[in-house]
Amino acid sequence: MKVIIDDKIPFIRDAAEKMFSNVVYLPGDRITASDVKDADALIIRTRTRCDQSLLNGSAVRFIVTATIGYDHLDIDYLSKTGITWTNCPGCNASSVGQYIESCLILLKRQKLLPASPVIGIVGLGHVGNQVAMKVRSLGYKLLFNDPPRQEREDEVDFCNMKEIAERCDVITFHTPLTFTGRYKTWHLADNGFFNSLERKPIIINAARGGVVDERELHKAYINGRISAYILDTWENEPHIAIDVMNDAFIATPHIAGYSADGKCNATKMALKATCDFFGIKPEFNIMPPLLPNNMVLEGNKEEQKLQLYNPCIDNDRLKMHPENFEKLRSNYPLRRESW
Repeated sequence: MKVIIDDKIPFIRDAAEKMFSNVVYLPGDRITASDVKDADALIIRTRTRCDQSLLNGSAVRFIVTATIGYDHLDIDYLSKTGITWTNCPGCNASSVGQYIESCLILLKRQKLLPASPVIGIVGLGHVGNQVAMKVRSLGYKLLFNDPPRQEREDEVDFCNMKEIAERCDVITFHTPLTFTGRYKTWHLADNGFFNSLERKPIIINAARGGVVDERELHKAYINGRISAYILDTWENEPHIAIDVMNDAFIATPHIAGYSADGKCNATKMALKATCDFFGIKPEFNIMPPLLPNNMVLEGNKEEQKLQLYNPCIDNDRLKMHPENFEKLRSNYPLRRESW
């Protein structure tokens, strides 16, 4: 059994090599049709586009992306050719929650938030729910928008996008990226959305690049329609718009979900899915590394949270060297979600 694995997926090598007879590690954006021709399975991330040009005539039967997002998979083609695929929903949701919480603490410290801000969460899936938990812990009021979920249940009091635009001081996006259908999310925040804003809110996109139209976002900032913005996900990654990056309150290289805890969850889910598909007994015990001994818990609760993770560090690294976008992701330092 041959398995090709993105060489940037952490904590996977020892476990994979114990369970699979032939394991090949390759950079995700350089996996080619000749590489996968005789492979049974792929364990990838967002940088591998899985479509006909990669998979035509291959032996691949199973693909798992160790990510929440899956817009890099050509679902129609995979379905037609009988290739089974899965993603890892919720694997790094709490990591993104930590990212948003730290960003809100920094916004508060810079006096960019009103005393009792209203936070609008667009997309209430695994990530949106984790973000909601963090926002509640800060004591802020929440509004939710999620039309597909609103159709399925009535336990949550959902708002439409018009209400979000009118009532929120911060609007944070946590939807998948979809290009068609009733609820397509590509450029969900577009020119019309920005022109409808009432309170000069702060915009955060830690979902997928393209959910927010970056050009219209930047224009809205320049024209005073929004007071600030935070971007972790970008259109045209890794070739990001430098002017958009420079004016961001916080700009980070698609690492909101990159805590060691989140990475560990994704790797375990990906391995288990592969084992389940091929009828292999999953035998692994993967744990994230401990924090260094010299890290000492200090200060109040806010200080302690920023000690664990301060997005300003990632912001400074990216703004200093935006050309290193991929390198900053691939060599991301240890980050834990709790002490």
